[in-house]
Amino acid sequence: MNLPFSLRFILPLLAAALGTRAADLYVGVEGQDANVGTKSSPFATLEAAQRAAQKVASREPVTVHVAPGVYYLSKTLVFTAADSGSEANPVTYQADSGGEVVISGGTRLTVEWKPYQAGIFQAAVPAGLDIDQLWINGERQWMARFPNRESGDGLNVFDTWKLDHNGKADPSRDPLNPARVARWSNPAGGYFHALHPALWGGVQWRITGKKPDGTLAMEGGTQNNRGSAIHPLYRMIENIFEELDAPGEWFHDRSASVLYYYPRPGVDLKHAIVEIVRLRHLVECQGSQTAPVRFLSFQGFTFRHTARTFMDTKEPLLRSDWTTYRGGAVLFVGTEDCQVRDCRFDQVGGNTIFVSGYNRRTTIAGCRIENSGANGIAFVGKVSAVRSPLLNYDAPFDYAKVDRTPGPQSDEYPADCLVEECLITRIGRVEKQTAGVEIAMARDITVRHCSIYDVPRAGINIGDGCWGGHVIEYCDVFDTVQETGDHGSFNSWGRDRYWHPDPAVMNRQMAAEPNLPFLDVLKPITLRNNRWRCDHGWDVDLDDGSSRYRIYNNLFLNGGLKLREGYGRHVWNNITVNNSLHPHVWLKNSGDVATNNLWMGAYRPAVMPGGSEKWGELVDYNLFATSERDRRQFQPNGCDTHSIVADPLFLDPARGDYRVSSQSPALRIGFQNFPMDNFGVQKPELKTLAKSPKLPTVRVRIDLTPTESSTVATYQWLGATVKSLEGEEFSAYGVSHDEGGIAVLKVSEDSNAARMGLHAGDLIQSVDGHPTRTLLELKSIMEDRAAPDLHEIKLVRNQSPLLITLKAGSPPK
Repeated sequence: MNLPFSLRFILPLLAAALGTRAADLYVGVEGQDANVGTKSSPFATLEAAQRAAQKVASREPVTVHVAPGVYYLSKTLVFTAADSGSEANPVTYQADSGGEVVISGGTRLTVEWKPYQAGIFQAAVPAGLDIDQLWINGERQWMARFPNRESGDGLNVFDTWKLDHNGKADPSRDPLNPARVARWSNPAGGYFHALHPALWGGVQWRITGKKPDGTLAMEGGTQNNRGSAIHPLYRMIENIFEELDAPGEWFHDRSASVLYYYPRPGVDLKHAIVEIVRLRHLVECQGSQTAPVRFLSFQGFTFRHTARTFMDTKEPLLRSDWTTYRGGAVLFVGTEDCQVRDCRFDQVGGNTIFVSGYNRRTTIAGCRIENSGANGIAFVGKVSAVRSPLLNYDAPFDYAKVDRTPGPQSDEYPADCLVEECLITRIGRVEKQTAGVEIAMARDITVRHCSIYDVPRAGINIGDGCWGGHVIEYCDVFDTVQETGDHGSFNSWGRDRYWHPDPAVMNRQMAAEPNLPFLDVLKPITLRNNRWRCDHGWDVDLDDGSSRYRIYNNLFLNGGLKLREGYGRHVWNNITVNNSLHPHVWLKNSGDVATNNLWMGAYRPAVMPGGSEKWGELVDYNLFATSERDRRQFQPNGCDTHSIVADPLFLDPARGDYRVSSQSPALRIGFQNFPMDNFGVQKPELKTLAKSPKLPTVRVRIDLTPTESSTVATYQWLGATVKSLEGEEFSAYGVSHDEGGIAVLKVSEDSNAARMGLHAGDLIQSVDGHPTRTLLELKSIMEDRAAPDLHEIKLVRNQSPLLITLKAGSPPK
């Protein structure tokens, strides 16, 4: 039978009270594996306790008590169905009180340091070691690198640049500069890190040597599912001996078995604790749907020291921007009712907790996760469970071949899982296409009362619509997108089997098959009662195709809410402080609803239907704390006829209370107050550690003057209406501000532009090799030509580059 969730943990206590047997096994750093495992005669290792627990598991409750100390694992702890408990007799591995209980994938080195040169020390180490990470007195150090770190704690690959999303890094610091590469006698074994050109995460390579021309030979570049091109400025190289020139850096010469280290100020090497990493994974629960690992829990441990895995991040996740590595410090495969509770994860090199494939009712609660190399917590199903899966943004797509059967085709995915009361911070120290919580190809995942901040990209990411039912509630997510761009504190995609890169194609297909968008997202995805802040993007970013969302009772503190094309999004009773709704590329008959919201800015559309075409099903009954102009601006598109312009009369915004007073006009349009005092972790010991977002100064500027909206500057060119990109449109077209371009708004039939093959929605980036970043540049090119006899146009269509090579008046090829 299936008992209520809370009773699963009360039953062992009731059994003890009634006299039912329960097994207690003990592990201690002073124990011996030859002991019997009692409190007075403990085992030395968790492996010995595991063998003893298997003998009684599922017949009676089992608790393995682990005494304080550091337990260096010689190999990964692997649990199978043989280690399972049952609903009435769970198996629990528990850290005892009295001190920290550390499970480490590293090992301690005993070395004798000797001066080398220029402040660097050296020490002989055992032969054959592969040293991926080094800790001195419990603090992670960093491989010899260029550019050097100028500030910070050394845990973050790109902190050196302190990206501000406006300035630029110094090109002279390019690690691929030929003069710099020439200094390196043997760069093989080094690593090259860079950001994606559009700042969509990071890409990494392993250096295998030098080519005859002196450039680097490298392998890798698999960490991003939207190509492996590299940003021209944001780059770093590490594990190069000649770059060992700054405090905190180290280099391991494997061939000579020598470790070099430049100590940070105040480090006494004679008495320093030196640790290196050995294992990728600490704990694995390896079962299957037919033979799952069941009712197994880990409670109260500190998990520390695992190897980085970025070179194995290469499996694409449908058509999202991500690839993944199916592993982590704790890995769940084929489990039911397993838990990680009240644990701390400190300085693991890759993913922290990874829930892969078939898993049911996994619980991760009360955990503190910080300084991880990749994701915090990831729930990722198998592609084999998806009907008609496509793995790349530009994958060939044919609606005739799409399976029309709703839902998954197997159970190889996580479902009915819970993350609650977790503090997740400073993940993504190495890999940038990461999140505090990542959800892909999964169903009914609840994330509740979590604080997530100081991350390079999204705090929470949902990579697709498979198969919905997720609930994100009472979370506090801020200080996100710190090293990347074009993203949000929450980000999602919905490039499901209905989705096509060309909105016009989707409009035609959905007119014939209106239920097609909901074949994968079977249940609504809910975002409610959360507080979001993003200073380098949108607070919540529903990107390509995200559908069937229910978004209500959210407080957006800075970046507002973006809804790109999708279907069936209902948005109500939210507050966007000093910002508003960002509608991008909405589709015909989308069914979108946005009502009873408090907007504090004008809508910020990008590539939206013009003229009198209606936006969504209902965009009305909202409050604008700005101007009558903002309210009226998109009334031709059916928006905000019954909305109002007024001061919402917040109670105490300076202290984070954005509830409205009983006299607020917002109550007249249907807005209802929601609690402002229970965002994020509420567990006392974590709440005292958790930060809170910076609260903005509220800007209410009421203007009731019914002014007309301004017109957009356009240009008629070869029968096409074109304009420069502005604001949100760079993201909508998938280009950087440096690239820019000329947006094609409309193409008249039988015009030169139409005959040349231009489409509405194209983005022209150059004409005959001349950049066209702005209308001024396009006009300048035309003025310098005797006739508009064009030969070559470089453009972007549906976020993909395209080259048109023909003359005006010629039939398109």
